Amino acid sequence: AGNAVLNFEKNRKGVLIMTENIIMLAQGTGETLYMTLASVLFSYLLGLPLGVLVVATGKQGICPHPKLNTALGWAIDIGRSIPFIILLIFLIPLTRAVVGSAIGVKGAILPLVFGTVPFYTRQVEVALAGVNEGKVEAARSMGSGTLGLIFRVYLHEAVPELIRVTTVTAISLIGLTTMAGAVGAGGIGASLVQCLNSRRWGMVGSFVWGLMVLVLIIELISTRIRRKLAHGA
Repeated sequence: AGNAVLNFEKNRKGVLIMTENIIMLAQGTGETLYMTLASVLFSYLLGLPLGVLVVATGKQGICPHPKLNTALGWAIDIGRSIPFIILLIFLIPLTRAVVGSAIGVKGAILPLVFGTVPFYTRQVEVALAGVNEGKVEAARSMGSGTLGLIFRVYLHEAVPELIRVTTVTAISLIGLTTMAGAVGAGGIGASLVQCLNSRRWGMVGSFVWGLMVLVLIIELISTRIRRKLAHGA
């Protein structure tokens, strides 16, 4: 009877630990996805127009403006040069003022957006710069104005490449969310620190595999969308 009780308690303890681990994995993954998707959305809304503006105001752009282009370039390069962990700390007062807290999932989104927009803007710039100039000139000769050239030529022709750079940005954001989580933002990073402190090495491995699977899923979705667009073109 004593052995049966001991075995029951051991099994119950094992089930409780497994349940706790599953809940932690699910919560960490959910928080990471939330931070990533929210940051990608805001980075897209801010970075896409900025990327278009950089290309349009360049020397070979559709509306050249050297001073504005130089100022934008400097601002983007300065933003890209700041390490994310420093940006995270530097923006604490602004984050508190905007969202009411500098920690947790909500407190991480603002620094993530600030850290990602310069990177994404440059990615958009590269994607748009790859558009065939012949198509731009053909549309211009047919009477297309600035907005027509931007929407009907640049953005339309660059859709597959824009999907690719958005995917690259999302994957980079997963790494940044993990870093932010390690300093109190929640998500997989916070769960990893908790597991390391309690020496739950099995859970550490589970989180690492979870991150790898998450990246692979994003890559697969992106590849499938681009293939459909290529077949539909």
